[in-house]
Amino acid sequence: MFALVDANSFYCSAEQVFRPDWRGKPVVVLSNNDGCVVAANKQAKAAGIEKFKAFFEVRELCQRAGVIALSSNYELYGDLSAKMMQIIGRFAPEQHIYSIDESFLSFKRVYPAIKDLTAQGQAIRRAVWKEARLPVCVGIGPTLTLAKAANHAAKKLDGFNGVCVIDSEAKRRQVLERMTVGDVWGIGRRISAKLELLDIRSAWQLAQMPPGLARKAFSIEIERTVRELSGTACKQWDEARADKKQIFSTRSVGERITDVQSLGQAIAKHVGIASAKARKQRSLTSAVLVFANNSPYDERPIGFKQLVRFPVPTNCAAAITSAVAQVVPELYRPGVRYYKIGVGLLDLISDIHFQPDLFAPPPADPRLMQACDALNIRYGSNTLFLAAQGIEQKWAMRRQLLTPQYTTNWRHLPLICCR
Repeated sequence: MFALVDANSFYCSAEQVFRPDWRGKPVVVLSNNDGCVVAANKQAKAAGIEKFKAFFEVRELCQRAGVIALSSNYELYGDLSAKMMQIIGRFAPEQHIYSIDESFLSFKRVYPAIKDLTAQGQAIRRAVWKEARLPVCVGIGPTLTLAKAANHAAKKLDGFNGVCVIDSEAKRRQVLERMTVGDVWGIGRRISAKLELLDIRSAWQLAQMPPGLARKAFSIEIERTVRELSGTACKQWDEARADKKQIFSTRSVGERITDVQSLGQAIAKHVGIASAKARKQRSLTSAVLVFANNSPYDERPIGFKQLVRFPVPTNCAAAITSAVAQVVPELYRPGVRYYKIGVGLLDLISDIHFQPDLFAPPPADPRLMQACDALNIRYGSNTLFLAAQGIEQKWAMRRQLLTPQYTTNWRHLPLICCR
């Protein structure tokens, strides 16, 4: 049996941890530069706030409905996520962290010893709330996909009280019949639309689809999903989240860039972010796409891009930054007010299976980046970075509604008044 533990409206819930006066109130969290709504709790949704709406379109509605709007506090979210995952990991011998707010557990070797899986799920919920003040829901099933379906039921369907266990044929049918096919893990909008043309509208109907037909009409991944919904385990931890084939870092700037030096700094910043992601999944890049655009809403939208290739695949931020710096002048045009900057690492390969070339230039020494990553993990992101990124980044992301970083910044420690 597998469990999926998922935090409810994680960004919003994380903001309420140190603000108990906000609990039970509508809260939304905004994207980079306070652009659009990326998270909304159930109270905000009940007030009519839709996710992914531009904030300027719903600002007045937020004010009328008393919705608390906040900038994304990534430092706080990351630290609370790590604490939550540590608590969840105590409840099973095997854990797989799927995302910032989702974690799988495996009870494969201990399931007979756990007499009541529902009670186990409730114990997880109580522990996370008591120790981290984060609300979570728990779904348990014989496959990863059914655990995901059970979690959906625990969170969104009536009658489960935050925990759903699919441990019988009757429970499996009960849950899947109440789920639309678009709610199934791995079924996107395009595939769900095609399935509906085949008159497959519920997760239960998808589970009844012949696996061979699913493979022939769609792909082997859809076949695996069908088999998993039927109770046959086909997916493992490594298949739950495969390595990315491309890694992009892109963001709109808080203040328009109009000079070549700031443009180079912004690009170097994104190189640092993307290369760190590549090192985390142990990938090397053979080419980097660099691009810089003004706003699509400007009178004359314009953009520029350059492709940089490497003789030896690398994930070294210093090597990539040095190469990319050579093409920055090709991206700069006087008079253009740059708004969106980014880089993309392409042609990724595993550093485990990389075959070096005897006659190629020697690859960069990985120890420098290992030391840099270790310091940033221990002391916080951007503790150590390349000087090419600049010290005073006037173009940096705008977060005008940012709450304190209670757990990662000494100056933001919450004050307790004892009387």
